[in-house]
Amino acid sequence: MRAQRDHELAVDALRRSYAAVPAGQPVRLAKRTSNLFRPRSATGVPGLDVSGLDGVLSVDPVTRTAEVQGMCTYEDLVDATLPHGLMPLVVPQLRTITLGGAVTGLGIESTSFRNGLPHESVVELDVLTGAGEVVTARPDGPQADLFAAFPNSLGSLGYATRLRIELQPVGRAVALRNIRFTRLEELTDAVAEVTAKGEWEGRPVDAMDGVMFSPGESYLVLGSFTDEPERLSDYTDQDIYYRSLRRRVRDTLGTYDYLWRWDTDWFWCSAAFGAQHPVVRRLWPARWRRSDVYHRLVRLEHRHQVAARVDRWRGRPARERVVQDVEIPLDGTADFLRWFDRNVGMTPVWLCPLRLREPAGPGSARAWPLYPLRPGVTYLNIGFWGTVEVVDGAADGDVNRSIERAVSEFGGHKSLYSDAYYDRAAFDQLYGGETWRVVKDRYDPDHRLTGLYEKAVARK
Repeated sequence: MRAQRDHELAVDALRRSYAAVPAGQPVRLAKRTSNLFRPRSATGVPGLDVSGLDGVLSVDPVTRTAEVQGMCTYEDLVDATLPHGLMPLVVPQLRTITLGGAVTGLGIESTSFRNGLPHESVVELDVLTGAGEVVTARPDGPQADLFAAFPNSLGSLGYATRLRIELQPVGRAVALRNIRFTRLEELTDAVAEVTAKGEWEGRPVDAMDGVMFSPGESYLVLGSFTDEPERLSDYTDQDIYYRSLRRRVRDTLGTYDYLWRWDTDWFWCSAAFGAQHPVVRRLWPARWRRSDVYHRLVRLEHRHQVAARVDRWRGRPARERVVQDVEIPLDGTADFLRWFDRNVGMTPVWLCPLRLREPAGPGSARAWPLYPLRPGVTYLNIGFWGTVEVVDGAADGDVNRSIERAVSEFGGHKSLYSDAYYDRAAFDQLYGGETWRVVKDRYDPDHRLTGLYEKAVARK
């Protein structure tokens, strides 16, 4: 009861802070962390007060559901569910991603080949709309249009204050098989088989992702929950997880460490800060080997451009940021990866199979209009994060534009947490612009919240 009263007080504070934002001024959340790679225009307007909306309200082990506030991080949610032998159906790979952020901005992880995206496990959610009202949206009912359009709306339709989500049982550890492939078609065939059968070589598969180091060297990591773990590996100290794929055929991690296996080194991006150098790593406190610390360093660089100025002083070419996650239909993935290797040349890249969640009963998988993946189709999420040299005669953004064209040519989609360069017509076609406008006019009639295109492309 106390948790519910505190939640109601926090929602009231949020509504008051929203009402205090002058008309015509941008509305943003006042939060200390962000997993966006999209720079935004500055504003002097105070952000919305979400200080009391970052907790877990309840966990029900019987119904396998949790009531969670919108600003609660997955790190805090996992801390609350694992003691019950439960976890969310999909746990995005970085600790400080919030529940509301994963639903309005999408998320993915190794259980997505069977559980889809985080928003597909939402039973209902409360949303502060652009009209300043808090409404409860469910798959059916008067706010079903908002429920369907909220995923990938990026705060342009409102902000989640409370979500009820489904949970799944897990073991105490995850047994891993790291399978090496020398041909990309062999890897995609294996993904198709595991997705169809839920097993590989007679053993059940509960989680699946992978890494491509080159078109001739890729790995599929198949995980199975277990309560009888062997010796557990530790990748939070000197060992680095992604390197283990090349030297271990089998591995076992505690479930908690498995969920955050990528966070310690931000996949492999901690190398950019020297955190993978043996000497630096011994000196770098373990509590600071986290994705949110690295992200703060990136934001400082964006603000002060220290590295860019040093490169210019040394006569080095400018570099373009290429930080993207894209979904490509499985049957075109091998060709796309070879195109990417030839034209971008960034390695390693993350591979994560994805399929919209199948319903428990009769019927087809639900479609989500603002990120219209096709029901019944298996996709491979490809994540690549880094910079490339801006060649003579090219403009900053040209590599990202070429990737956008290739993704569309291969029938895929890309997430919008980073730079986007689409014109409005192409953007509307790819991201449900017509549906978005109808829902926007209903729940934000004065268009107080920044539009989706303005957020994703215009960086407002």
